[in-house]
Parts: sequence; C-alpha cells; structure tokens
Amino acid sequence: MSWFKTILASVLTAATGNPHRNLHFDPARPHHTPTGFRNRYPHSRPSGEDFRRWRAERKAKGLPHPPSSDLSAVAPDLALLYGNRTQDTVSWVGHNTLLLQTGGLNILTDPVFSDRCSPVQFAGPKRHQPPGIALDQLPHIDLVLLSHNHYDHLDARSVHALMQQAGGPPVFAVPLGLDFWFKRHVPKLPADHLVCLDWWQTADVAGTTLTFVPVQHWSARTPLDRNATLWGGWVLQKAGFRFFFSGDLGYSRDIADIAERFDGFDLAAIGIGAYEPRWFMQSQHINPDEAVQIMQELRARQAIGIHWGTFELADEALDQPALDLAAARLQHGVAEDAFFVLRHGQTRVLQSAAETHAASNL
Repeated sequence: MSWFKTILASVLTAATGNPHRNLHFDPARPHHTPTGFRNRYPHSRPSGEDFRRWRAERKAKGLPHPPSSDLSAVAPDLALLYGNRTQDTVSWVGHNTLLLQTGGLNILTDPVFSDRCSPVQFAGPKRHQPPGIALDQLPHIDLVLLSHNHYDHLDARSVHALMQQAGGPPVFAVPLGLDFWFKRHVPKLPADHLVCLDWWQTADVAGTTLTFVPVQHWSARTPLDRNATLWGGWVLQKAGFRFFFSGDLGYSRDIADIAERFDGFDLAAIGIGAYEPRWFMQSQHINPDEAVQIMQELRARQAIGIHWGTFELADEALDQPALDLAAARLQHGVAEDAFFVLRHGQTRVLQSAAETHAASNL
C-alpha cells in the first residue's frame, strides 16, 4: 500500500501546500521550524492514544448531553447593521464568527457559514442552528480576521462567498503559511487584499492597525500538515478602540506578554467552549474560569464569550459554557454586562469607556 500512501500524500500536499517545508522559515525566530511552527512556551500535548481514550470514554458515557436551554437564534437587527457608521457594535453569528463594527468598518472573524465544520459536507460536526446572520444578510465586509486553519475557523465555502460579495472582496488578514492556501484556493483574490503576518508583526489596513499575537494552540487541515501554518490571536486598533480576538488557545504566558504590550482593551472576544474533559483539552482550549482570568489579565473593559453553542466539539453540553461563565464571573467579581454572551444573531452596542466608568460607580 506504499503507492496509495504516496498518492494520498501528493493529493493532500496539493490541497494544502507542502507540509514538509516552511517557506517562511527564519532561523532567527525561535517559533519557526524548517517544517512549520511551534508554541513559545513548553506544554503538554495529547497523544494519539489520549485521543483514542477520549473518544472511547465519550462514547461510553453518551457525551455530550443535549443542551437544556434554548440556543435558537434571534432575528438580526439589519437596520442597525446596515445603517451604522458611528457606533461600536458586536454581533454573534455563531461559534467564533463575529461581526464587529467600529469606525465605519465591518469586520468579520473566523467566518464559518457552512452546515458542517469539515472538509466535506456529508460528515463532521454539524451546526445546531443556522448562522445568526446569513451570508446574504451581511453588510459589505471590509476586513476578515483569520486565526488559524482548523475547519471550524477557516471554511473555504465562506471565504469564496465573501470573495464574491457585491462591492468587491474584503481584505483577509491571515497567519504565516495561510497565504499559500489563499494563493492556491482563492487565486483571483487581489494581492493587496491579503495581509499575512507573523507573531508580533503589524500592518495598517484602512486606517486600522492590526497586530498578530501569539497564543498557545496548533494548526492542521490534514494528517500530514500539523503546525505547517501559524496560529494566533489578533489585536485591532482603530481611532482609540482596541479589540482582542483570541482565536483558539490554551492558557499560557503568552497572555501576560500580550498584556504587557497593550494598554488594555475595549473589547476582548475570548473562547469559552470545547474544554471538557480537562485532561485532554486543557492545552488546547481554555475553560470559562480561565477566560475570565484572561479578561482581567488583559485589562479588557468588556468581553464576549465565543467558541461555544454552535458545534459539538467536546464533552460539555452546548449551553454549559454560558452556565460555567456565569459561575466564573461570580467567583471573580465580574459583572454580567462586563463579560457577556449573546444569542445567535444578537447585536450589542458597546459602551464607551466613559459609560463603563459611570456604570461601575452606580
């Protein structure tokens, strides 16, 4: 069967770019390797045997349990989304997909609008409710932030749809290595609509300063390309508004490094789901308690919980992250309005710094 493995490797390589050579390799940067990238701080990593144990225990226990609360979408406020040019707003499409409006720009994070987060649409994790804002309901998107290449974050169908939106494609900001994926899979995207950054690198896009920041995670789209492309979070700064987008992350010293470089945030979008069982997920995904700690460490005035309630990716019920977040807020003395969750399709107009300060003094 060696011929089959050779053909399979060739097909997968053609689909994803060569996973055995890092074309961005810089030996002066410690997180670079000749074949890809690595995290900045040592941590445990689940083995293949750990994965098999987790899947077996999950099946034996009948996990995850169905949600006990209503997770259905609400009708999006399209009049606000289409007409807004001055207010800072955030809308939850689902999972890691947010529509952020700030400074007159429409910004989308990790857009996934397909029914399944999978290389195929007949198998893999399936949505439990449709996107809260459909692709054809979106205002014109100016900028897309992509954190990494996992299928629940990088969805080729959604990328192609945004590429073809009326009024021209958005700018896609991506980690190192994903530029090759875009050049192969979205060849008609104009070169000036693709921004590719390494950790701590910065770019100016439409009056917005973007910085790609390190977080503890990993990347892969096939069994052959683990860590061949970079992963991370994004910091967006525009007209005094500062936004942090976590992507996927395990808790690490990277958070302290980010906090040291930036003077707090107006809004942080932080993952709160796909965290059970902890023995398997801890190095990959934070839980709600860690999410609240990260909010406080980053000195974020407000935070929104993401990466929950849409796809069943771990052992907790789809609604458990929101319940655990409520308990974590109480434990850490954080107000509900300070670290909130939204319904699919719901929009929140964000408080200004003055409004937040006034509310905290009531």
